[in-house]
Amino acid sequence: MQPKKDLENKKELARILYLGGESQVTISERVGVSKVTVTRWVQDGGWKEMRAAKNITRPELINKALLTINKILDSINESDDPSVIANVGDKLSKLASFIEKLDKKANVVDVIEVFTAFNKWIQLRMQTDPELTPELVKAINKYQDQFVVVQLNQRLG
Repeated sequence: MQPKKDLENKKELARILYLGGESQVTISERVGVSKVTVTRWVQDGGWKEMRAAKNITRPELINKALLTINKILDSINESDDPSVIANVGDKLSKLASFIEKLDKKANVVDVIEVFTAFNKWIQLRMQTDPELTPELVKAINKYQDQFVVVQLNQRLG
């Protein structure tokens, strides 16, 4: 049985690797725990949702929505079928509403982007600020993760 602190450090390293895009198999090998353990950590900690939110930025979502609008408009221009034209208004309206919401509303993606920037700043600051201990940084990360999970659950639930 591993000491609790050692296991917590492995879990934190696994979380960082997972959010960085590593596979669960690679993480289990690098951290020295079973794949089942990594899978449980991913599920219990909401890591999959965090990774998805981290990797999908607002500008990317807006660009994808704009590309979709462009494809819809192209299909209208290329078609003589009245049913294609009839269904377009609703689709365009929904996409426009989606883009508008992305432009106005802070969301989980924003929170993760801010936390990521903050964590990079903290890591640099640790080199010169003795008050920033690894334990404090770990606690900050823990509460950031909990906040993100609550926000995701509120939006999904």
